Amino acid sequence: MNQTPSSRPASALEQTASLTSRRDFLGSSGRAAAASVLAGVSIPAVHAAGSDQIRLALIGCGGRGSGAVVNAMDADDSVALTAMADLYEDRLERSRVAIEGKYKERAVVPTENRFIGFDAFKRAIDTLRPNSGDVAMLTGYAGFRPQQLEYAVSKGVNVFMEKSFAADPPGVRRVLKAAEAAEARGVKVAAGVMSRHSVNRAELLRRIAAGEIGSVESISAYRMGPSGPLGPKPADKGELEWQLRNFTKFFWVSGGLWSEMDIHQIDELVWIKGEYPVSAHGIGGRAFNNTDKGQNLDSYSVEWTFADGTKAYDYVRYIPKCHNDFATYIHGSEKAAQFSGNIHAGTTKIFKDKRIADDNVLWEAPKEELTPWQAQWNDFTKAIRDNTPFNQAKRAALSNLTAIMGRAATHMGRVITWDEAMASEFQWFPGMDALDYDSEPPIVADANGQYPVPIPGEWVEI
Repeated sequence: MNQTPSSRPASALEQTASLTSRRDFLGSSGRAAAASVLAGVSIPAVHAAGSDQIRLALIGCGGRGSGAVVNAMDADDSVALTAMADLYEDRLERSRVAIEGKYKERAVVPTENRFIGFDAFKRAIDTLRPNSGDVAMLTGYAGFRPQQLEYAVSKGVNVFMEKSFAADPPGVRRVLKAAEAAEARGVKVAAGVMSRHSVNRAELLRRIAAGEIGSVESISAYRMGPSGPLGPKPADKGELEWQLRNFTKFFWVSGGLWSEMDIHQIDELVWIKGEYPVSAHGIGGRAFNNTDKGQNLDSYSVEWTFADGTKAYDYVRYIPKCHNDFATYIHGSEKAAQFSGNIHAGTTKIFKDKRIADDNVLWEAPKEELTPWQAQWNDFTKAIRDNTPFNQAKRAALSNLTAIMGRAATHMGRVITWDEAMASEFQWFPGMDALDYDSEPPIVADANGQYPVPIPGEWVEI
């Protein structure tokens, strides 16, 4: 039997590039070639007001972090990458070589500013100038995000933090507390649920508020597509490194693939509704021929209920050779609408009635010229230049808790309420902040190389 782990609308600025997902060039950590780190990126610079340099410290040098550096530099031509930190030198070097090759003098990170280790994030942040506009880019694992955010805020350094933002409820509460500290200190925080910077989504919400589809009755998001399984751990790989490098396969590192990726869809659901749910219920499972040694399920179907009884749904399936979809729809009392499209595109439509079909479109927004990732960085750097308020940490944390509710409901096989999720003391790994290279991870595989997988009715994570 598998055992559970112990309970221990901002608007976009000038619009430029075609919509290409950062995931298109985010390879698996430790395997992507340097050339692929920046593949498909070619966006002209946007000249923000002011000429003082904004220094970046990249903390977490996988494809996601490298892509964020691209967006930051394309948003403001006085942005410079001056420090890098990672747990593993090979990953840092791949990222450094790729970024330096594209940006030359703006991305020459001196040897003394390249940091490796579990405390590397502190050393990288310490190179930045407090209250200067400099940005700590927290783009590594969600399990480490609360500690890193706290440290950056304590140093008076602006933050960009990628999703997701915490792996468990205590982590969420730490992010919420850090958000309050950032507000008090005037520290700006951008969070990687970037679709909130979509001009098309903002326009559709304006139309919905004006009554163009009637009252919102339900919201449905779909993110269906195959995901490769985790194979057996090679004998020459250490257990801790294996789990960290394959972070989406382990709940304690990332919160799991569903929470890590579908936080985008979940953030859209609560954004559309304008509030957070009171409860979540979910169903998921694994196919009988599943060979994945990791912890994730093959499918998730989660229903959230809001205070007025409105429902929101997220549907996921990772099995190949099946119907795939990547979109969010709004079902109104008079008409339906589409809120987003493939790989976070700002595909927004209103249909003539409740039938969702290409031959039934009443209104459709033009294709967005900016990627949502670029739009966010344009807005963020402008806020830094203009010294205007910018703190997305609280809403990011609350969207994260909404995801945790849905994950727990699916894994545990029961309804999870907002109040119990917010109050929960469950932690995947209480020793996370003290982790080092000699630490033992909180879970191990069984004799067949299989890591613990949720069994509804037995599993605990709230």
